[in-house]
Amino acid sequence: SDVSQPLQVNTQGLARGWLGVHLRMTGQLLWMDHHEPIQKHCRVRLVFPDGKELRFVDQRTFGRMWWVPPGKAQEEIISGLQRLGPEPLSSAFSLSYFRQALKRRHKPIKNALLDQGIVAGIGNIYADESLFMSRIRPTTFCDQISDRHLKTLHASIIEVLEASIMKGGTTFSDFRDIKGINGNYGQVAWVYGRTGERCKACERPIERIKLAGRSTHFCPHCQS
Repeated sequence: SDVSQPLQVNTQGLARGWLGVHLRMTGQLLWMDHHEPIQKHCRVRLVFPDGKELRFVDQRTFGRMWWVPPGKAQEEIISGLQRLGPEPLSSAFSLSYFRQALKRRHKPIKNALLDQGIVAGIGNIYADESLFMSRIRPTTFCDQISDRHLKTLHASIIEVLEASIMKGGTTFSDFRDIKGINGNYGQVAWVYGRTGERCKACERPIERIKLAGRSTHFCPHCQS
């Protein structure tokens, strides 16, 4: 089909169920009035009876959407859910779980935090931020981290995610909230996206390396 023409779905009379969305790199969900101009990369329009619509905009078309009909388990339709670890703001992400998941892994802690099978949804930005807050170097192997530092890291992951939610997330390129507003966490980030700038704690320059194929930011002094 022609991806320049968005799929339009009238929600009136639509059976109850679940809509699953994975935004991936450039996906956005926007809540808009029906009469507003269609975005260039709009892929799906969910039209509501009150004149509003939810638009799925995705420039690079990496995003995915799933419809889970009534009576079906979400995992039956969205098979990837079965492979995910607990979400970091859920009760399942306990300190005991975190210790157990990491203590025998002989790989860099940054790589482990990006492993969605260990914990789902931390991502590159918040992995760097939580490691800085814990004063753990990203290249440190999981099985070399003390229980004390793991406890600090566990708390830091939750703290940085809650702080980011309060700031509306992080926008460096494509991310917008449902009203099209940029996230503001990047303005208060400790290390992410600050290569060469002075560390806010010690004033030494922030460095960047590659780990797990991702840019990794850290302070070599604070995270020694």
